[in-house]
Amino acid sequence: MDFGVVLQADPPSSAVVSLMRRAERNGFRYGWTFDSVVLWQEPFVLYSRILEHTDRLIVGPMVTNPSTRAPEVTASTFATLNEMYGNRTVCGIGRGDSAMRVAGRRPNTLARLGEAIGTIRDLAEGREADLGGGHLVRIPWIRGGRLPVWMAAYGPKALAMAGRLADGFILQLADPFLTEWMIKAVRQAAVDAGRDPAAVTICVAAPAYVGEDLDHTREQCRWFGGMVGNHVADLVARYGEHSGMVPDELTDYIKARTGYDYAHHGRADNPDTAFVPDVIVDRFCLLGPPAAHREKLRALQALGVDQFAVYAMHDAKEATLDAYGTDIIPAFSEA
Repeated sequence: MDFGVVLQADPPSSAVVSLMRRAERNGFRYGWTFDSVVLWQEPFVLYSRILEHTDRLIVGPMVTNPSTRAPEVTASTFATLNEMYGNRTVCGIGRGDSAMRVAGRRPNTLARLGEAIGTIRDLAEGREADLGGGHLVRIPWIRGGRLPVWMAAYGPKALAMAGRLADGFILQLADPFLTEWMIKAVRQAAVDAGRDPAAVTICVAAPAYVGEDLDHTREQCRWFGGMVGNHVADLVARYGEHSGMVPDELTDYIKARTGYDYAHHGRADNPDTAFVPDVIVDRFCLLGPPAAHREKLRALQALGVDQFAVYAMHDAKEATLDAYGTDIIPAFSEA
């Protein structure tokens, strides 16, 4: 199993670079950031600096979207980084929750997202792509290279699209029951599309906090249930509470949700997450001593998870990265 770390691009940028270097020293293979440029610093500027100051780390957004950046811009940016640093990037992409909503726009449609996946990958790898209306474009300076495009998804239509089109699937929660349900949906869609389901990389991303005080770790990670709740609320609006299209285990907990302020998005002090019960924090996150993390990670690995990405948005970033490097990653490197 690979390991990644997910950071917000808060200033100072040097601190983000330092944490990424620390992650690499501790055995992490991927370095991800949010991509919501109204809320945080520009991630692609940071990627260049991170790549310059690491040796092996693969970087990318979790996640970008096809509207705040036009697909040809995204493709050219990734191809430039790959030319400079040797194919050490991955494009995580989704509909755009915070990035679009804080700018006063609705998230992208799945149709637009599906078109962008192929366009970005083709252009970034030097192939011709249709930018709309039959207008074919190729970026002439790109000579080969590779850009995996991984799609974030929760709902049935998005899961099916990930299985049909994406190189990887990003699931932003670490509940084994829901993970199993969603991986099955992605893999079945891949089979139906004539693809090898094993070719779709499975990445689970969630907060991880190594510590003995569970009450404190829960409070530091409760924000995540609120963030996931934004996506779940969209699913409930589309499919209803008990449609059979989405597991009740995912939708039931947001009944007490009243609203969400993106000014606190992804932060431990988010006041809009009081509705998230302890049981959801425990199910969605990895908390407790190293042994508890290893146990849950083994369960996820058995379901087919290829990478676990640690959301490090709490008051023990360094300690958790170090604990993973000492007590957790080696157990999976040796497996």
